[in-house]
Amino acid sequence: QLPLSLLKTAQNHPMLVELKNGETYNGHLVSCDNWMNINLREVICTSRDGDKFWRMPECYIRGSTIKYLRIPDEIIDMVKEEVVSKGRGRGGMQQQKQQKGRGIGGAGRGVFGGRGRGIPGSGRGQQEKKPGRQSAKQ
Repeated sequence: QLPLSLLKTAQNHPMLVELKNGETYNGHLVSCDNWMNINLREVICTSRDGDKFWRMPECYIRGSTIKYLRIPDEIIDMVKEEVVSKGRGRGGMQQQKQQKGRGIGGAGRGVFGGRGRGIPGSGRGQQEKKPGRQSAKQ
């Protein structure tokens, strides 16, 4: 979730993308999808050994070929502010669920209130020992 929200916030900002084959792409992020496929504009591509350069008006990069992305620090700060303003940190959704509950029986326990862990010697398959009866072996 975080990497994608970071990318979405980075739209229209400059970034560097290094691919698994060593090529790098410097450009402005136009768009990205859930598979981290990205579109860049005003791109400068550098070969893996760093001796060849290409200028392109735009390019598409498949997410599975990306090794890493470098984005400006200000983007990270923007994402942090977004998370704080939404009021969702760690455990935010769990607290909301606990408050809701599900009618009689508490939160999500079903009709019978749960089966519990059981106590050794109780329940099905266990014979109750009655006082006064003795086993055949003595």
